[in-house]
Amino acid sequence: MKIKFIKRIFFSCLIFVLAYFALSFFYFEKEIDFNNQERSKNFNNSEINLFFVGDIMLGRGVEYMISKKGEGDFRFPFLKIADELKESDLLFGNLEGPISDKGVKVGSIYSFRFNPKALEGLIYAGFDILSLANNHMFDYQRIALEDTMNILKENNINYVGSGFDIEEAFSLKIRQVKDTKIGFLGYINLGPENWRARETSSGLAWIDQDSMDKVKEYIKESKQDVDILIVSLHAGEEYAENPTNFQVSFAQDCINSGADLVVQHHPHVVQAIEEYNNGWVAYSLGNFIFDQHFSEETMESIILKVVIDEKKIKKVYSEDIRINQYFQPELIVEN
Repeated sequence: MKIKFIKRIFFSCLIFVLAYFALSFFYFEKEIDFNNQERSKNFNNSEINLFFVGDIMLGRGVEYMISKKGEGDFRFPFLKIADELKESDLLFGNLEGPISDKGVKVGSIYSFRFNPKALEGLIYAGFDILSLANNHMFDYQRIALEDTMNILKENNINYVGSGFDIEEAFSLKIRQVKDTKIGFLGYINLGPENWRARETSSGLAWIDQDSMDKVKEYIKESKQDVDILIVSLHAGEEYAENPTNFQVSFAQDCINSGADLVVQHHPHVVQAIEEYNNGWVAYSLGNFIFDQHFSEETMESIILKVVIDEKKIKKVYSEDIRINQYFQPELIVEN
């Protein structure tokens, strides 16, 4: 009896130990398989998705809707589109005015300045880099522009087309995504020349036709430092269906000098996208967030999507969006 009892205990312990090791092995193997799947997924996913949107205006009627319908939450304008934007590896837009509570209005009746809380919406949407080279950045004096640059820097959002001096305003900004170096330059061809940054004063990367030789030379130099070079321009005529001669010649000069993509804004309506000499041009992305509800064209826009693979542009396409009555952009879904 005693021997049988001991045998029972022995075999019970043996079964328990074997079961424990079997289960441990099962979960260990499962964990290894899971990790291998993740590594395999990341290894095979070499494509990079860049998204570009048009004019972002977070004041005036947009701020009214944030207060009335969004309970003061500056994420409100982005709620219908944020999930789509977060599919990008890098997100770019044109910030159509300063984020600041400083300065005095010196612009026209169409002057913009956005509550510093607007930054919460930009962060929520996932913006990585913004163009500040536009005709509203001086609406509340130089101090508001400088405040905007400081706020963006403090929150790790890059900007192009402006700076605390001429060197920064015209400088190349580089973002590395996976193994690809992507460079950005930003310019403006509107407003007075005194908006141009100087050696010891802040301002914008203001250019005109006489500046183009220097622009082309700098693009050639910049291309040597990056795999993909993107140039942004604020120019053209408001509400015009077609680009101006300067918009076209600027884009062609940039691509002939080494740029891979030229993205433009200011007309507030969508203009053509075209391939040119192994590069791409989007002449106007239209309004992304704006309160110009007086026409269908100013309430419709696109997200420009650029796919990069093996350090080259593989595909360029767009998704249509519509700004709703609360000034929130939404994807247009075909029935």
